[in-house]
Amino acid sequence: MSTNFLVGDVGGTNIRLALYNNNNGKIYNIKFFLTSNFKNLEKVISIYLNNNKNIKHGCIAIACPIINDWIEMTNNNWAFSVFKLKKKLNFKTLKIINDFIAISMSIPILNEKNLIQFGGKKSVKNKPIVVYGAGTGLGVAHLINVNNKWISLPGEGGHVDFAPNSKEELIILDILRSEIGHVSMERILSGKGLVNLYRAITKMNNKKVKKLKPEDISKKAMSNECIYCKKALTLFCIIMGRFGGNLALTLGTFGGVYIAGGIVPKFLSFFKSSNFRLAFEDKGRFKNYVKDIPVYMITYNQPGLLGAGFYLNQILKKT
Repeated sequence: MSTNFLVGDVGGTNIRLALYNNNNGKIYNIKFFLTSNFKNLEKVISIYLNNNKNIKHGCIAIACPIINDWIEMTNNNWAFSVFKLKKKLNFKTLKIINDFIAISMSIPILNEKNLIQFGGKKSVKNKPIVVYGAGTGLGVAHLINVNNKWISLPGEGGHVDFAPNSKEELIILDILRSEIGHVSMERILSGKGLVNLYRAITKMNNKKVKKLKPEDISKKAMSNECIYCKKALTLFCIIMGRFGGNLALTLGTFGGVYIAGGIVPKFLSFFKSSNFRLAFEDKGRFKNYVKDIPVYMITYNQPGLLGAGFYLNQILKKT
């Protein structure tokens, strides 16, 4: 079997492709592409592998639900059959997995240098893990160890109902519900979600809503330029904590709760000084249950690529 696998992380806008060395568990030769420059995934992979014709095994993480052979991406118009793509590429193995499965599978091989801890004690070896992350959307995946093999449990946890926990949040829920209907956690904990929070808080205070991007809101919040931006970002951190605590309770994740995604690192200093951890532990009678569970932020820059390689390596070791 070849030493190198193709690994990929495909979003609505960007594509990352790399090679994974199954001997040392490292990724290299990372290249970035724009989906808008290509008509399909096959073309991108073919260009990337132009000088690597010997690659016959691959695993691609994609930001969409993966249910069967036919893949339809959420944030662009690409759609394809995994079986046909494998045949066209002349691969022996091709796995298409959800992006948060890939991120979750990177966790067992990350080290302390790749993590920032937010409270709790040390993670307990081989206990369940959960990873969630706010970006364009809100991704969630659990990870369990069975017979010394890591198994990722995918789902669409980001689309559970937003549960208000104060009078202010009830008003925010009513405002957003009148605008968009069902209010999921993703409508709060994402780039667009931060804009939703800002808009609802501003409306609640009978002030004019400015057309701001997520990065505008976080910058104005951190510089104290806008009180409503600051309130929105403050509430974002609190709800992020409560949701993380909910996920910890669901599967008893004493292996740790991990934060991924591209949003939080952009306001890391603000996040560190927020009430995130207090909200995480605010579970009433079960506060003592979650207080020792550590929360980590993943700082490794390509966890999806690393996890895709580890995921495929586990599969091929069985064969």
